[in-house]
Amino acid sequence: MIKGNEHHTKKQSAKPMVVLLSFYAGYLVISKIMAFEPGIKMGDHLIFFAIDMFKLFPPAFVLVGLFMIWVNKETVEKFFGEASGIMGYVAAIALACTTLYPFVVVLPMGAALSKKGARLSIVLTYLGATAICRIPMTIFEASYLGIKFSMIRYAVSLPLIILSSVIIEKIVGKDYMATNHLLDLE
Repeated sequence: MIKGNEHHTKKQSAKPMVVLLSFYAGYLVISKIMAFEPGIKMGDHLIFFAIDMFKLFPPAFVLVGLFMIWVNKETVEKFFGEASGIMGYVAAIALACTTLYPFVVVLPMGAALSKKGARLSIVLTYLGATAICRIPMTIFEASYLGIKFSMIRYAVSLPLIILSSVIIEKIVGKDYMATNHLLDLE
């Protein structure tokens, strides 16, 4: 629940974003009126990417919603929680390999894992591994650069992702998400 003081602070922090977005919208409108080509291209790209994202978000949120309903907390804690050990990182990487959506759609899944009791470093490993080891991307990469390159990239990247995830968890603390109310929906 948001208290009065916190609500006021959130309103204040939103003001710079509103000002920035207003300037951006003004720039796009003036560019259209004045036939300024770079501004028109920016507006066209904004519309194209916004439509693209709106096509991706509904199915992704449906999948995350189904995950929240169908997968119970005990299962997530078993495979991704404190007691999962090194197998939790392996499970996070395996889950990341199956991801087909762009990275921005993976964030709600990371939040769902965290809300269900996954360890912070394992959630961070999932997010990092999603950017590196998606199966379609790997097939494309291996066909152009070779399987040897892909395996070397995995051998270097994945341990670094796990290491950085563990370091971040140690710096911010295991309960960072809960103590800062980052998973509260209210």
